[in-house]
Amino acid sequence: MDKEGIKLMKTAIVTDSTAYIPEQIREKYDIHMIPLSVNFGNESYQEEIEITSEQFFEKMRGQQQLPTTSQPPVGKFVELFETLSNEYDAVISIHLSSGISGTYNGAATAGDMVENIDVYTYDSEISCMVQGFYALEAAEMAHKGANPKDILARMDEMKKTIKAYFMVDDLSNLQKGGRLSGAQALIGSLLQVKPILHFEDKVIVPFEKVRTRKKALNRVFELLDEVASQNEPMRVVLIHANRSEEAEKMQQELSTKYPNIECMISYFGPVIGTHLGEGAIGVGWYKK
Repeated sequence: MDKEGIKLMKTAIVTDSTAYIPEQIREKYDIHMIPLSVNFGNESYQEEIEITSEQFFEKMRGQQQLPTTSQPPVGKFVELFETLSNEYDAVISIHLSSGISGTYNGAATAGDMVENIDVYTYDSEISCMVQGFYALEAAEMAHKGANPKDILARMDEMKKTIKAYFMVDDLSNLQKGGRLSGAQALIGSLLQVKPILHFEDKVIVPFEKVRTRKKALNRVFELLDEVASQNEPMRVVLIHANRSEEAEKMQQELSTKYPNIECMISYFGPVIGTHLGEGAIGVGWYKK
């Protein structure tokens, strides 16, 4: 109840494992997580539950073939939504881009199948901790009793300033996994360029071609500077594929340079790491 005695709506926030929100933050904000899986031959592991990103990259090194990834079964969503209906009035379920995975559609299908709770599915049109930003913001609002419509409107507002750029050491995984067009991957391997990639219209496309890793990172930080130097409050995330020391160094530099940003570190876990490969680095942000 609020001060006027009106019953506040209780909204649960759900996301999938590819948001890679560190567990302690998920617990702090009461964010529920549905895992995707990574498959090595006939061995399947739920990421964030049965395999860590460190264990995954270790295992990847010994593989001739790229692992495959799979979205959560619809039944897993139904089960979670039904459990949440005992305590909540509504669910907002936020997922990785529908352009690269069927997870969002699976959640929407499950939402139509449950009866005792209103389910609102949201396509982040992106992935990793930038997708996690939506879940964090939604959870902060839900804790204050905001209704689902207001939370969805705020996420649409966020979408206008959300940006994410990432750089991979090797394009072949993206090409093999069908997450980047073959022609682009071929150009990359011929010229040994380090393309900066981003999401456009829900899919991963090259943003710019840069010759070296260092130049690619510098270019991404230039893009961040264009926004961060306006001194507005921002959330920034550095995302790494088994490069935690490098990410920590960047975090210190950015936090010192821009007092207006809240800078956190996340990681590319198994499902996204399968496609990007070890050594990938991403930077994402939005205006608060």
